[in-house]
Amino acid sequence: MDYRLEVLTLPVKDVETAITFYRDQLGFHLDVDWAPTSTFRVAQLTPPGSATSVQLGTGITDASPGSATENYLVVTDAQAAHRELTERGAAPGPLVHKTDRQHWTGRYASGPDPDHTDYSSSFVVTDPDGNTWRIQERGHPSQQTTTSADDDVLEH
Repeated sequence: MDYRLEVLTLPVKDVETAITFYRDQLGFHLDVDWAPTSTFRVAQLTPPGSATSVQLGTGITDASPGSATENYLVVTDAQAAHRELTERGAAPGPLVHKTDRQHWTGRYASGPDPDHTDYSSSFVVTDPDGNTWRIQERGHPSQQTTTSADDDVLEH
């Protein structure tokens, strides 16, 4: 049996402000914005390339706005993502990388990991309510191995 993560609920104070941030500054696609009553509204947004969405709204959670911290998004190039989000006005935190990956104790050094090791480079973005996202690098193009057409041929 597969259990797929479909939606993550984010507690927010102002739905319009949150939609604007996630859509315009983070680049999420607004899938649904439905308000059947004055006390219930749900907006669902999906990050580019993701199968999982976030939902926010009115009357959908009792959690305190800003209490969803350390959510993760994965990108293939943390430096490019940091530049893009800066240009969009998302105000990302500094780009950092894990120190001593073999014995990591939660400490970071400034800048990207020079080797672009998976899960090493990251930065944090905070939404207007204080919910946080760590944008983490995995699968950087420099780490991809390439094969030639000759490598695909099996010799007997």
